[in-house]
This record gives sequence, structure tokens and C-alpha cells, in this order.
Amino acid sequence: MIELQYVLAGDPVRVHAPETDADLDAFREWFERANARGPIAVDTETTGLQIYSPGYRLRTVQFGDANDAWVLLYERGGHHAEYAREALRRCREILIHNAAFDWLVLDRHAGIPMETLAPITTDTRILATLIDPRAPAGGGIGTGLKPLSAKWVDPAAPDTQNGLTKVFNALGFTKETGWALIPLTHKTYLLYAGLDVLLTARLAPALRAELVRLDVRPALVPYEHTLARICATMQRRGLLVDQDYAVPLAGRLAEDAERYGAVAARYGVASVGSPAQVAEALAGMGERLTERTDSGAFKVDKAVLLPMADLDRDWQRIGARDPNVLADAVLRAKRAGKWGTTYAAAFLSNADADSRIHPTISPLAARTGRMSVTAGLHQLPSSDHVIRRAIIAEPGHVVISTDFQAVEMRVLAALAKVRRMIEALSAGEDLHSFTAELLFGKDFTPGHRKLAKGTGLGKIYGGGAITIARQTGAPIEDVQRTLKAYDHLYPEIRRASSRWQRQAFQNGMVFISATGRRLPLDRDRSYSVVNYACQSAARDLLGQALITAEESGMLEYMRLPIHDEILASAPREDSEEIAREFERCMTMNLYGVPITADAEVGGRSWGSLYGAAE
Repeated sequence: MIELQYVLAGDPVRVHAPETDADLDAFREWFERANARGPIAVDTETTGLQIYSPGYRLRTVQFGDANDAWVLLYERGGHHAEYAREALRRCREILIHNAAFDWLVLDRHAGIPMETLAPITTDTRILATLIDPRAPAGGGIGTGLKPLSAKWVDPAAPDTQNGLTKVFNALGFTKETGWALIPLTHKTYLLYAGLDVLLTARLAPALRAELVRLDVRPALVPYEHTLARICATMQRRGLLVDQDYAVPLAGRLAEDAERYGAVAARYGVASVGSPAQVAEALAGMGERLTERTDSGAFKVDKAVLLPMADLDRDWQRIGARDPNVLADAVLRAKRAGKWGTTYAAAFLSNADADSRIHPTISPLAARTGRMSVTAGLHQLPSSDHVIRRAIIAEPGHVVISTDFQAVEMRVLAALAKVRRMIEALSAGEDLHSFTAELLFGKDFTPGHRKLAKGTGLGKIYGGGAITIARQTGAPIEDVQRTLKAYDHLYPEIRRASSRWQRQAFQNGMVFISATGRRLPLDRDRSYSVVNYACQSAARDLLGQALITAEESGMLEYMRLPIHDEILASAPREDSEEIAREFERCMTMNLYGVPITADAEVGGRSWGSLYGAAE
């Protein structure tokens, strides 16, 4: 038996690593007592983060309480793996920090179904996020186990990962390769593994007490755990990649990046990734740059270049000016380069043996609780079909996308009690057309509707006149007049913003969402309360839709929650019926405002919903 001593919060703690059958019997005796007492903390050590990649290995499985940690050397197989699996099957209640990762590791590499572990798991990461959802950069602690433990368990709680990195380097490994190559019984490695469960076991009761002290709505805890399980189920299933399409796509995008880069070079931009070169060349062409970065350099990011190239956020022509050739070339060169590496090539390199990618779905990603999906799938332009074409439905299936209709504006109308909006929505009116008619008269143009829509979304997302002008192509003077008229037309929005800001100030700069979620505000950006209130409520509408869809037997078809949409793969012959059921699951009522959804049935590829041929 390898035994390591440590001190946490003044208490002696022990890390045990059984090496013989007798040592494993000692673990079993401890497990019987600990399992009868209460929850057991569980963790895993693996060779990396890509759970479904070839050669991936589960190295250790850890069990622990507040005083003892047991690191079972799963990689040795035999009785070591057998005892770990038996204990996992017999656990009555477990604690895991970032449970979805360990659920999927144990499901894939230990044969313990996620469905066995999820119902008995409390995820301390979820508890911590409900207390304070801010990242460290935003003034919070974040969701890392070590920073949380330093606050709630022991200010001197060690960050042993830094120590491990030094060990990796001393052994000739990198930070990335060390996890797979470090000797299984290295003492620093074992201490790192054991401390994780010790800290998790001590963290959980402290977080639960804080949730009670802050009066966080209790129902949010099981709600978030249910969403975590649903999202992990979708991640486990993954998305099929069309290899025959993705391979030539990667080559074509590389060629596009080179071609547009050559156009930029003709205007003196040797590197499209150099803001200084781009700014200098644009100024030489007579373009007026006004915005600067914190360091004082001119901004030439996408927000600046899109309107200069006469493109909106969806890369469609605005028609407001002659496109600047250089701005257009820089944008397209950078996009092709990014798409070629982030998407096409990455899809191919990250696909498992069954040609599936498994993007991580994070149900609690943003401060507002908004979900995110890795592999860049959340950053795709809403009108793009090129990358989406690489993702396909199962054989014999078609893709279904079910999207909330104008959910941000509906949520705003409901939360702020905007009378005219509610009347229009209840009557089935197109809200942006309704608003455009009130603002510009019955003969309003498509440009007027676009400006009305941009102004409404600007109210939610905090976009000022300059941002709205860029996104809509409307002159700044027209945008300023429209903003003033919008406030007169819908005065409830400004009143709600003021009221919510006052409530947040009275609550220590924390706004409580419609579902009871704590949303800390930055003191110098208290106006963002409208964005937080709407985004958080919209996220919880999507969360409820996911739960309702599972209850209706639809989880087997679900592939991704993305923005305000559920992407699904369903048998072609049943697709229309399944689409209508998704619409039903995403239709609900929020304070008297109808929340509705549209389902669209496509072909075999995701891109078919965006104009692709298949």
C-alpha cells in the first residue's frame, strides 16, 4: 500500500493507493463504512480530455470522504479495475466535480453506464455556479476545484497541477503528454489524484450551506443536474461527420485562404492577421478608422470590417455602400483559414472510429447560464451551410431543426410587461413588422423592418447607435431617431431596466432572474441587466424544452442544443411527426406571452437546412 499524508484545514488526511489484493480488501472495508455514512466523492485520472479518441486510457479511479482518499490503479486491470467497477455500481450517493466528464469517461472506458451514476450524483461545480456564475476574469472565483477549495475549504489548498507540470517537465514530458506518460505510482501524481476527492468531499457541504444562506431557489439544483445528464447523453452519441465532404472541404478552404490572402497582399497586407498592416492599408485607401483598442491601436476586427465590406452579421450584402475590396479579402481570408483548421480539419482529426465527433456541451457556460458547445459550433454564422454540410444525420435519417421564434423579444415583452408587444404577439403578429409599421407607417420598407429588429435586439444586448448602424447599414442619424422613437413606443423597457438596476443595487449588485438564478452585475455596466434578464430566461426556456422533449421520448433523436435551437436526427419516414412533437415541446407560455417554435425538416446534412444541396 502506498500511503501519503497531508493536512487540509488543519486536519490530517490520507491518500491510499492499493497495490496488492490485501490492500484492495482494505479499500473494500473502508468503502462499506463510507458508503453507509453518506456520499462518496469520485474522480478519475485519464490520458487527456478527448474521451473518444483512439488510444485514450482511464488510468485511475478515486474514491474519498473528508479524511481518506483511495486511488485505485485502474490501468493495471485485473482486481484493480474490478474493485473500482464494483464500488461504482454499489455507491448509494456520489459527489463529483464536473460530473459530465467523469460520467462519460466511466461510461466509455469502465463500462459503467452514465444512466447508473447520474441519478445518484451531486456535481459540486453546478452548486458553485449557482452561487456565483462569474469567471475569474469577471470578478468571480470560477468553477475550478482548486480555487473553490481555497475559498470554501482551506485557503492553503494546494494547486498540485502546477507541481505535476514541473514533474512532467523534469521527466521530459509536456503538459499535454504528461498525463499519459507519468508513472502510475508517482507520488505527486497520486497526491494530486487523492486530493481532488478529499477537496470535493469537503467542498460539497460548504456549498450547500451557502446556497441555503443565499436563498437560492432549491429547484434549480435538480433542474441543472437533469440538464447536465441530457447534454452529456447528446455528447456521448456525438455527430456524424461526412468524411467524403469534409476532406475536400479542408483543401478548398486552405486554397480560399491563400487566394484571398493574395488579394490582401496586393494592397500591402502581407499578413491578414496583422491589425497594424490592415489598418495602415485601409487608411491609405481613404477609409476612416475611429475606434481604438485599449493599447491605442485602431480596431480592425470583424465588427469594423463587415460594414466596410458592406456585409451584415450573416455575411449578406447590406447595400449601404460600395464594398471595400481589402476589407472583404481580409474577412474572407481569415474566415477560410479559421474554418479550414477549426472545423473541417478538426472534424477529421477529432472523429472517433465511427466518424463521430463528440463536442462538449456545457449547460452552464455563461454568467446567465446560457449553454455552449465546443468545436466552434456556437460561432457559425446563422446563414452558413458550408461547415454545417459536413455534419450529417444517421443512415436513413434526416436532420430536424426546431428553433424558438424571436425568443429574445418575446422574453423581453414578458419580463418588462410591454403592453403593445404582448398584444401583437398574442395576435400572432410578426413583431418586427408590427414595430416597423408603428415607427415608419404602413408603407415601411424591408430596411425599416431590419432597423426595427436591430433596435429591439440592441435594447436587449446593450448595442448602442453605432453598433446598430453597423449591423443594419442604416445611417447613424436614422438609428438615433429610431432609438428615441422606440423608447416612446415601448416605454416599459426603460422603466424595467431602471427597476431591475435598482433591485440589483439593493441586493449587492446581484439581479435575481425570473427562475431564481443569481446574476451578478458589474457596477460600471449595470445597464446589462436587461441582457442578463432576457438571456437567462431564454436559456431556461430552452432547458425546460429539453426536459419536456426527453419526457416525450425524444432524447434518442436529439443531437445538439445550440443557441435557441434543438438539432435532431430522425427517421425520414417519421420526420414530420417528430418535428411537430419538437414544436409542441418548445411551445409554452411566459407570463402570458406565447413562446412558440418552428421545426424545419431537412435532408441528410445539417447544411441542407441552410441551402446546401443535400
